[in-house]
Amino acid sequence: MKKTLLLIAVICGLFSATVNAQIEPAPPRAEGDGQYGRLILRGVTLIDGTGAPPIGPVDIVVENNRIAQIQVVGYPGLPINKNRRPKAEGKDKEYDLEGHYLMPGFVDSHAHIGGTGQGTPAEYVYKLWLAHGITTIRDPSTGNGLDWVVDQREKSKNNEITAPRILAYTAFGQGAGKPITNAEEAKAWVNSNKEKGADGIKFFGAKPEVMQAAISENKKIGLRSAMHHQQVDVARWNVLNSARAGLNSMEHWYGLPEALFTDRTVQDFPVDYNYQNEQHRFSEAGKLWKQAAPPYSEHWNKVMNELLELDFTLDPTFNIYEANRDLMRAQRAEWHEVYTLPSLWKFYEPSRQSHGSYWFDWTTDLEIQWKENYKLWMTFVNEYKNRGGRVTAGSDSGFIYQLYGFAYIRELELLQEAGFHPLEVIRSATMYGAELMGMENEIGTVEVGKLADFVIVEENPLQNLKVLYGTGAIRIDENNKAIRVGGVKYTVKDGIVYDAKELLEDVKKMVEKAKAEKGAFKIHQPGLDW
Repeated sequence: MKKTLLLIAVICGLFSATVNAQIEPAPPRAEGDGQYGRLILRGVTLIDGTGAPPIGPVDIVVENNRIAQIQVVGYPGLPINKNRRPKAEGKDKEYDLEGHYLMPGFVDSHAHIGGTGQGTPAEYVYKLWLAHGITTIRDPSTGNGLDWVVDQREKSKNNEITAPRILAYTAFGQGAGKPITNAEEAKAWVNSNKEKGADGIKFFGAKPEVMQAAISENKKIGLRSAMHHQQVDVARWNVLNSARAGLNSMEHWYGLPEALFTDRTVQDFPVDYNYQNEQHRFSEAGKLWKQAAPPYSEHWNKVMNELLELDFTLDPTFNIYEANRDLMRAQRAEWHEVYTLPSLWKFYEPSRQSHGSYWFDWTTDLEIQWKENYKLWMTFVNEYKNRGGRVTAGSDSGFIYQLYGFAYIRELELLQEAGFHPLEVIRSATMYGAELMGMENEIGTVEVGKLADFVIVEENPLQNLKVLYGTGAIRIDENNKAIRVGGVKYTVKDGIVYDAKELLEDVKKMVEKAKAEKGAFKIHQPGLDW
């Protein structure tokens, strides 16, 4: 019980200085082909991540994990011009990928590795991410402890484990042993955090003096930052305060409607509201955007323009709250039966203590309010993108029926629902994610000189983002039979080629084993015996 509560404390922002119990780390890498001295991917249609339209067929040459050449080798519908192809030499490895689509590796900007409450070993989480094309993740709050995450980060960097590239963002105050109460303590902790190897900080809230000192000092020493503006502190420190202090990105949407208030200074909380009651927290959150300035009004525009001038990033994580607007959809997602561990399913079920399991009496009316909430939220995010703002793709999986990897693809779909062109969606998932991490010179676009991180799929993701799901997309064949197409075919990270479907098969076996150990466990819906 203590282990679960400690995890919840960090994720909810109710920080405990005690180090969390740690999940099982990943075993030594046994998957993936390469790295190769020279790797040639032939005949792909390239979506380069910049927002440029697809081009192909092209051959891409990788030398020692760096893109060395991108060569157009013909025209669609015509035979490939062999004279234009880069020549293979000696031990070069070639993949014939004519008709396939290739994109930069995806960046999940909000990706918790998991916790003991969910019972998710790191191998399970990493393979679900890689199977969906995710080659880089930012772990906000290092819920397994900074030392643990740094160890996994270094092993991933050296490709000793099968895992995406990891960035460790410590929860502010983690390991301090006591609350941080003034500017000097804040600065000292921030510098100590860098010395311990963190890549950045995730903030939840503190008094303004502490927030100002910590964010500005963190920026000064070259680390990056993210923030979930929790409701217990947002009345005195909202998104504008954070952006002015030098914060890099806001997570979710907390703190933004509050910056948009014009006729109030606090959310319209019912008098019996209790933040520790998560149904209170999330039911009332569904009414919050209606309390903010309306879209395109003077104050709405003023806040947006200031955030744009500050080069601030929005990381909305639309998917993690989608159950609020359609609980049954999230509960019945088709991948749960095969890929969700029994322990994770148990964590999702209604509970007064498991974070994100607040389904005590979720009503039709609440879902309708959340649908309206999404429209207003999405309007701001889409317009922010239209005015040149950076919007990234993050999943926050492991909570609220959202499964690692699968939920990230759903996030891409929801960006499209918000108004993004599919090319803009891919840019948010790749180039903008890399920029947020400060890694734009290494990853995020397919350009000569960058690292060899790719997502390769047989279907056109711009035509249907569903082909990126591990379960694929539904089609009808010539015999009027339903079939599945798509699913990522290969994920390339650091020049190592992973068979995405084999990774999913590994996850399936993990789940089958866990179910057998529990006596033929079967997923059932809360309160039902069948």
